[in-house]
Amino acid sequence: MTPTDLTLAGARDALAKKQLSARELTEAHVAAVEAARPLNAFILETPEQALEMAAASDARIAKGEAGPLEGIPLAIKDLYCTRGVATTAGSRILEGFRPTYESTVTSQLWRDGAVLLGKANLDEFAMGSSNMTSAFGPVENPWKRKGDNRKLVPGGSSGGSAAAVAARCALGATGTDTGGSIRQPASFTGIVGLKPTYGRCSRWGVVAFASSLDHPGPFARTVRDSAILLRSMAGYDPKDSTSVDVPVPDYEAALTGDLRGLRIGVPKEYRLDSVPEAIDRVWQQGIEWLKQAGCEIVELSLPHTRYALPAYYVIAPAEASSNLARYDGVRYGLRQAGDQALTEMYEATRGAGFGEEVKRRIMIGTYVLSAGYYDAYYNKARKVRTLIANDFRAAWEKVDAILTPTAPSAAFAIGEKMDDPVAMYLMDVFTVTANLAGLPAISLPGGLSTDGLPLGLQLIGRAFDEETVLRVAGVLEEAAGFQAEPDFVAGR
Repeated sequence: MTPTDLTLAGARDALAKKQLSARELTEAHVAAVEAARPLNAFILETPEQALEMAAASDARIAKGEAGPLEGIPLAIKDLYCTRGVATTAGSRILEGFRPTYESTVTSQLWRDGAVLLGKANLDEFAMGSSNMTSAFGPVENPWKRKGDNRKLVPGGSSGGSAAAVAARCALGATGTDTGGSIRQPASFTGIVGLKPTYGRCSRWGVVAFASSLDHPGPFARTVRDSAILLRSMAGYDPKDSTSVDVPVPDYEAALTGDLRGLRIGVPKEYRLDSVPEAIDRVWQQGIEWLKQAGCEIVELSLPHTRYALPAYYVIAPAEASSNLARYDGVRYGLRQAGDQALTEMYEATRGAGFGEEVKRRIMIGTYVLSAGYYDAYYNKARKVRTLIANDFRAAWEKVDAILTPTAPSAAFAIGEKMDDPVAMYLMDVFTVTANLAGLPAISLPGGLSTDGLPLGLQLIGRAFDEETVLRVAGVLEEAAGFQAEPDFVAGR
């Protein structure tokens, strides 16, 4: 077994037992990042910094001062500001931007001893479900369909982070989830993606897409690894006005394997005629596994689910249009040179710096916030969001967690849906409700499609009850016994 075959928990234990050094672990992952360059998972590699951080980790381990993530190499989605290290949000408009500060989440990862391998590629400003909209080119999924050599998308927007973990380039990664951007890529790449409760992980220093919907969270290969990462990432932050001051539990300790007496909801609104039979089959298999584990399965109705996508695609662009107003060529990033007037400079800079999908969402958002349309669109969407949250509140009186599919399809080919934005937006049909309600949700691999691609199962839980979500996910993971490897890894 090579160091890149280890899980995060396995590497942590090996480091603690001094079976390998942080430098050896990091060198193996730096080499894996270099070997995976054809996937375009990273916008920026930081090998020298990684080796310096690994040396510092080895020194702390030698002194008996190891942190919870000491020496663990991670990929960081290039939406997280990293002090002195270029941060682009996948956009040309942040060209040359090197933050003078560190995001709260990444500062906590470095505090606990983690190592920075590089900044992972993403859909521009996290706007996309395919990782096709990045100004730095698309990310390729390390998986391939059986008998089909076409390149597949890794999902989005956190596709680079997901591809890096799936391709064994990193032991874990950070992502952000605004409408499904951690869980959907996790499903497409056969790994675990966790979106915590809104307010659980600080958004300070994370480039904003839609402020009331953005959730920082971890990617990993196992549920246990996700629990370990979340403990370091979570915590109250007075710099973030939406951060919630609640204790951070030991998530790893929650993985008891005992689900007896838990009630698991299965919402009828998630049974869609358009979903492939393989996804229904994996979902039904998940239900059976939970029954065998001693859970009671409860048929549920979440009646306002049908309105979730329309509400999301009003609220998210509205907040995006407001957040992206700051990119004007004056304070940082790209500025289109010339002698034009101030307004013309704004227009030229934004026209050149933003990609087509970002422009589309800014225009939609500006429209729904404009005079005469605010009440008809934005305010109505906010009311629908409240109804969706109320559906979940009613559900928690009957169940402890909810089981659904993660995505309505397996990974699709690069370029397959790019000419149809609505088809791309429908990729979030199973995930957006948890964002609108601010609830914790996880995706884990449940099985394979008929053409050999991973399919994810999603669990949604009560606010700030990540422990139950992780406990149920751990049992599902063991029952699924998912051992399939991406073609990229198997062929290495």
